[in-house]
Amino acid sequence: MKYILKKIAAMLVTLMGVSFLVFLAFSIIPGDPAQAMLGTEATPERLAALQEQLGLNRPFLVRYFDWLFGFLHGDFGVSYSYQIPVGTMIGEKFPVTFFMSVLSFVFMLLISIPLGIYTAKHKDKFLDRTIYILNQVTMSIPPFFMGILFTLVFGLIFRLFTPGGFVAFEKDPLGFFLYLCFPALSIALPKSAMAIKMLRSSVIEQSKLDYVRTAYSRGNTIDGVLYTHVLKNALIPVITFWGMAFVDMMAGSIIVEQVFGIPGLGRILLTSISNRDYPVVEGIIMLLGFFVIVINFLVDIIYRRIDPRIKEAL
Repeated sequence: MKYILKKIAAMLVTLMGVSFLVFLAFSIIPGDPAQAMLGTEATPERLAALQEQLGLNRPFLVRYFDWLFGFLHGDFGVSYSYQIPVGTMIGEKFPVTFFMSVLSFVFMLLISIPLGIYTAKHKDKFLDRTIYILNQVTMSIPPFFMGILFTLVFGLIFRLFTPGGFVAFEKDPLGFFLYLCFPALSIALPKSAMAIKMLRSSVIEQSKLDYVRTAYSRGNTIDGVLYTHVLKNALIPVITFWGMAFVDMMAGSIIVEQVFGIPGLGRILLTSISNRDYPVVEGIIMLLGFFVIVINFLVDIIYRRIDPRIKEAL
């Protein structure tokens, strides 16, 4: 319990630091939100009045603590462009982005775990070398370009889905799921290639250790040793990658959403950046930062559950 409390305290401090840096960054970068909102109608008088209305003329620390107080109470502010609460905007779009990220993560696990184990068991065989070459190619393709290839091949040539024909969950849950499969795969495949390579290396490394030879000397089968002893230890370094991969999938989905025409966080984030709608941008970045911190926390907890040496060291 003491360990968990320390981690939670560290999470809160980190989140506070992230919030300050995010707010500072959007306070010093060039561009005036009031100027962007008024456009060609920006006279000095109207510009000053709008800046006062938005609170942009107040001191930096006053604006920061006012924003932070609202954020801690679930108030992300009001969008400059749309004049609606930022929390409402994020709440409408976040489920789509989150579900696609979870689906990508599930695909990554379903692909990487069996193939990582298989290539480790059949090291240097024909299929191992073939999968290695495919991994190298797949890792070199960014998710957004993978999405373009999927759109071309599966959307326009084979017509397995209609590019840009996103279906809302409320209208057709099955259609919603099927449409997200292709963008989720385009995000998952590059990460799966990395995970396969990492898991393969970790299993092979563990298989050379003394405890494995001891397990074999007791009459255990290859599969018995692999799944009972080796895999548990081999997964320890891979878990960190999985955690960071999930966060990266959420961030990467913002770009992939544009390729497939998915109305998630990516669309409002890019629009808000171009419109200098900083409350929306800050809210989305803080949300992503929160997920990074929480995932790191969960990875640490899983470490303690899997590896007893960590408990002894603390």
